[in-house]
Amino acid sequence: MSESSEPLSKSPNPRLQALLGHEFFAPHHWKRRLVLWVGAVLVALAAILFAKASVWSYQLFLRVLDHGSWIPLITTPIVFGLLAWITEGRLRATRGSGIPQVIGTLHIEDAGFRARMLSLPIAAGKMALTLIALAVGASIGREGPTVHVGAALFYSIGKRFGFDDPKAASRFILAGGAAGIAAAFNTPLAGVIFAIEELAGTFEHRFSGLLLTAVFIGGVVSLGIMGNYSYFGEVQASLPLGHAWLAVLLTGVICGLLGGLFARLILLSRHGPLAYVGRLRAHAPVLFAVACGLALALLGLCSHNGVYGTGYDQARAIVQNAASMPDQGFGIEKLLANVVSYWAGIPGGIFSPALAVGAGLGQNIAHFLPGAPAASVVLLGMSAYLAGVTGAPLTSAVIAMELTDNQAMVIPIMAACLLARAAASLFCPTPVYRDFAERMVQDFERQQASRTRADAPADEPTDPDELSLPGGRTSAFDEPATPADTDPPHPP
Repeated sequence: MSESSEPLSKSPNPRLQALLGHEFFAPHHWKRRLVLWVGAVLVALAAILFAKASVWSYQLFLRVLDHGSWIPLITTPIVFGLLAWITEGRLRATRGSGIPQVIGTLHIEDAGFRARMLSLPIAAGKMALTLIALAVGASIGREGPTVHVGAALFYSIGKRFGFDDPKAASRFILAGGAAGIAAAFNTPLAGVIFAIEELAGTFEHRFSGLLLTAVFIGGVVSLGIMGNYSYFGEVQASLPLGHAWLAVLLTGVICGLLGGLFARLILLSRHGPLAYVGRLRAHAPVLFAVACGLALALLGLCSHNGVYGTGYDQARAIVQNAASMPDQGFGIEKLLANVVSYWAGIPGGIFSPALAVGAGLGQNIAHFLPGAPAASVVLLGMSAYLAGVTGAPLTSAVIAMELTDNQAMVIPIMAACLLARAAASLFCPTPVYRDFAERMVQDFERQQASRTRADAPADEPTDPDELSLPGGRTSAFDEPATPADTDPPHPP
């Protein structure tokens, strides 16, 4: 062999070397992918287990209810008070929906804050306490808590395997939240849209692969265990062009206004009657929760036990056959039940109960529109009310279509959701989850500012103006702080 040919025989193939050197084959990228896949599987399994346990908990309540409609007058207030007492300490982050906590951790990259909001004990406590609340008839949902649990699992797994960089952790949190909402409803597209529109508030290319992969793997696991199903079953409904489109206007405006009103009620404020409610809750949270439990039990008596639980059975019955619900006041009664359950400060979400309220309101509106298909009006009411409550019209439209496996209503549903968001802004200009999250961010920043002032040397006083953002804002969000936001925040 000649000297000139010897080096060529020892050198690797340039194309093969370039291929193997591509970042796709980099070990750290494969480590991240494996962690992501494991996390998606765990979130899907947790969501399925949580869903089945939620059904079991509510069925337990119904069996107790068979022995007497008066029983919730005793059990519900006691358990509400107990849950409020338990969540006063280290489990305080388990309160409410959990979605504001996830949004807050995406905007605050402090490791301590994230650990308090997304630790595994918080995730386990969130699930357990939500199940206890459902077992006494609380008008709450499991979807928001599933988002919280999904984000906590992804964050904890990523941190365990060394992905503790703040930016990397943010991507894992976002992917976990998307996988959670997708697995909770079996709506993969809605999971991606929800993460972009509600959690992140924007779309960045570097998030897209993580989101799609997490949702895809979680969807495959859910499909393999639960089968290919629609949350509310297949709904054959359409809305032909013409005067029937009056339903879009009515549902968008009416359901949007009521959705915005609900959001305003649970947010409370610094002035007016709602401020008095907020002060009562802050002064005696346990007794206030007991009163909320009693109010829910009284609503249950007045509604013939129709306002308890997630409202899934009632919503499905209305969607499948709009004329089947004898109680025409169900929508308003369920709305009030949702308010008192959320005021109690116990763990639980608002997604499923909001869908039930919207279905009930849609049924009421359908009575005034004999020329429009009743099922179509109900579907419009459900999606419009959800858009009014959450302030996320695109997510609401996609969820409504995926929940009912209906593509014929795409344009009417989107139109109703956009109208609903505009109407809801009259009561609640900032989307409810974002408002709750901003209060959490402001509270954290005030604490950090206090520590900075306490640590500053006496001869170097801290300038308060340096602790706020331009325009008088004290958080990283775009909206200026409102008077309500200056209150010491009560975790949602």
